[in-house]
Amino acid sequence: MTTCTPSNQCTPPRPWGLRRLGPYPVATELPFTTVSVDPDTQTGVFRDGDGLVVEMGKHGTSGGAPSAARTCLRASTCGSGA
Repeated sequence: MTTCTPSNQCTPPRPWGLRRLGPYPVATELPFTTVSVDPDTQTGVFRDGDGLVVEMGKHGTSGGAPSAARTCLRASTCGSGA
């Protein structure tokens, strides 16, 4: 909806997203400058500006445990006693 003043000065509405904008957060310096993959372990190796390896800590990974859900492809083998 366009807003008009009594002297026919019309202005388009401001986009709704402008009121949601805020200032960018303060940038932080990361403790590494490069990342490469170790060919033996297939893990990332983080290095600082001097080329020294930087320890990034341990990170959890998802387990490979199968879920309990089953899919029945044949009606004759579904249900109890099959």
